[in-house]
Amino acid sequence: MFEVTLLFLVMLVIAVCAFLPVGCSVRPSAKSYQQSAAGDSCSDSELIVPVDSTSKQSFLTHLQSEIESALFPRPTDSILQRHYDALVNAELENRLAAMPDS
Repeated sequence: MFEVTLLFLVMLVIAVCAFLPVGCSVRPSAKSYQQSAAGDSCSDSELIVPVDSTSKQSFLTHLQSEIESALFPRPTDSILQRHYDALVNAELENRLAAMPDS
């Protein structure tokens, strides 16, 4: 009975880790290193959109891939793909609108 309970707890921990939403970016910037050294936690409101076009495109691509990783897999049907793209774009706009203007 102990083994079954232990196995259930391990499976629960794995499921929680698998479905835990990611709130911080994978590659933190120098500013987030300074904030983490000060003991602050990383959140979506602390993200800064870069000024130059190449970095901005990389930032938007990373943000879009982060959103897509939290969603279900991309459908194969063309109509469902359009709905999926609209859902991803709406979430991307919501996250960008929630960011403070710098």
